[in-house]
Amino acid sequence: MNRIVAMIVKEMWAVLRDPKSRVILIVPPLLQLFIFSYSTTLEVRNVDVGVYDRSGGAHATELVSRIAGSPTFRRLVRLRSPDEVREAIGDQQVIAAIVIDPDFDRNIDARKPTSIGVILDGRRSNAAQIVSSYLSRIAAGIGADAMPRGQRDAEGSVVTNWYNPSLEYVWFTLPSLIAIVVSVGGLAVTSQTVARERELGTFDQLMVSPLHVHEILIGKMVPPFLIGSFNGFLYLVLAQTVFGVPFTGSLLLFTLALAVYLLALVGVGMFVSSISATQQQAFLGSFLTTTPLIMLSGYASPIENMPDWMQVLSYANPMRYFLVIVQGVFLKAMPASTVFHHLWPLILIACLTLGASAWLFRARME
Repeated sequence: MNRIVAMIVKEMWAVLRDPKSRVILIVPPLLQLFIFSYSTTLEVRNVDVGVYDRSGGAHATELVSRIAGSPTFRRLVRLRSPDEVREAIGDQQVIAAIVIDPDFDRNIDARKPTSIGVILDGRRSNAAQIVSSYLSRIAAGIGADAMPRGQRDAEGSVVTNWYNPSLEYVWFTLPSLIAIVVSVGGLAVTSQTVARERELGTFDQLMVSPLHVHEILIGKMVPPFLIGSFNGFLYLVLAQTVFGVPFTGSLLLFTLALAVYLLALVGVGMFVSSISATQQQAFLGSFLTTTPLIMLSGYASPIENMPDWMQVLSYANPMRYFLVIVQGVFLKAMPASTVFHHLWPLILIACLTLGASAWLFRARME
């Protein structure tokens, strides 16, 4: 035990003795927290839309007024001809153009079905579809207000958003960032451990030391585990105190899931470090490993939308399971049975990655 403690202290000192390394361990995760929390959002705000009103009636005017008064839209551009519509979209002056037909008001007054035309800038496909959804809700509100009260009450619906009533994107993105930043930091630190020894010429000293292989492995794995745990709990506190994201689940379950997740990441990082001869190779290896982990986790796009072969690959991704756990623990008080349903694959991945890294490390020492 004394040898393991000495190895842990030695590794922690190797990471923390350089002032630049200490800054890198703390400042980038905080910057990533604040940058990603505000930038990785599906909300569309402060966009310009155009209106080509061919009706000019009261209902069309009310529709235009509601669009202009929406906080989503920054500026309403009046268009007077199809050529101006084409120019506004083509020059990216507006992201969408609303075309109101001449019989819009007459159809509403006659209780006839009517619609508005929306021309979207397909070059910004994701934002354009979200803007289309906003405009559809505003137009539906005009139609609902024009109905007789009895019919409106009969056909109306009440929408309730569970777990995120106000649809705050930061409530979704920030718990996910815990998994992402912990993985980036954990892999970056772990992948440098063995490569640093080789580059500095101290790896041979470890081979002739009285330390056993498992003692060296434990000593090298504990510091990145502690650093990842620190970042994870730091995000947990800042998510609640700074961003107001509720934490409704069990702290014990979160801690257990974070520990298993970090073990899986440490195993991957040690594997990368063991096959790297220099720290530069280890850095590139951790970068090449981190990108697929994030892309196949379901954070950027749903796993169900991926090709079948990619969905199969995602089962080997520890971030896939930890994302579900951390979001569930934060927002819906995920029960222990559901947590363990997603935790056992994470435990299996941790055992496999740690076993593979230990085997490779032992092979490289012999």
